[in-house]
Amino acid sequence: MIERSVEQIRAIAPGAQPHIAIVLGSGWTDATAHIDAPVRIAYATLDGFPDVAVAGHSGELWLGRIGAHPVAVLSGRRHAYESGEVDSMKLPLRVLRSLGCQVLVQTNAAGSLRQGMGPGSLMVLSDHINLPQRSPLVGEAGAARFVDMAQAYDPRLRTTALSVAGQLGVPLHEGIYAWALGPQFETPAEIRMLQSLGADAVGMSTVPETIVARHVGLRVLALSLITNMAAGLSDEALSHAHTLAQARAGAARAGKLLVEVIKAIAL
Repeated sequence: MIERSVEQIRAIAPGAQPHIAIVLGSGWTDATAHIDAPVRIAYATLDGFPDVAVAGHSGELWLGRIGAHPVAVLSGRRHAYESGEVDSMKLPLRVLRSLGCQVLVQTNAAGSLRQGMGPGSLMVLSDHINLPQRSPLVGEAGAARFVDMAQAYDPRLRTTALSVAGQLGVPLHEGIYAWALGPQFETPAEIRMLQSLGADAVGMSTVPETIVARHVGLRVLALSLITNMAAGLSDEALSHAHTLAQARAGAARAGKLLVEVIKAIAL
């Protein structure tokens, strides 16, 4: 099915050979306005691509350029909480690898576990905690499934992101992201547990895609837009509507940083 999806994409965008794959989470879709000569392909028209039904995720593949880099942008992801399956983004990422991508840049909206990192803050991931201990590689055969995750988030890419943020005057925190299955938000007790484990932010995505990306040899950079303080750390009531509202409020700054980071990536 990977070959079929590649053929479908190349039939619409002949010669497509992106170098950088990008997954846009909530609050990051402003970046699509900076894609030069974009070609947009609905997931629904590509074999094996997932249905995307969560508000804030459009379910389109964008092909074009950002700066000097040809890019493939996945505008939206299917989350594990939608079906219980953690491998919904496995085929799309393998397709983008087959098209020529070398780097995966992931984005998400997340809750903060740090008092000094409030809503509107941006964080680059240095590591993650797979809280559900679920893997999209279950059922894979061969030795390659035993993926080394010691540097799941590429140190050179992280250095690039921090450097670009400094040049733009945009504060960029660095921290550990905890993946919770969802869809319910975490309890205050769960947040205290995650703090004791060393987590700085929590969300419901990204980790399965990172595992797939490392399995196929993609270098990974991931950025979080902080939309709320986690449960028990403020008086705000948590809801998906609140997350989307905060994501929209921070979208312009997040999108600008993302675009400039992509332009600065050295392959």
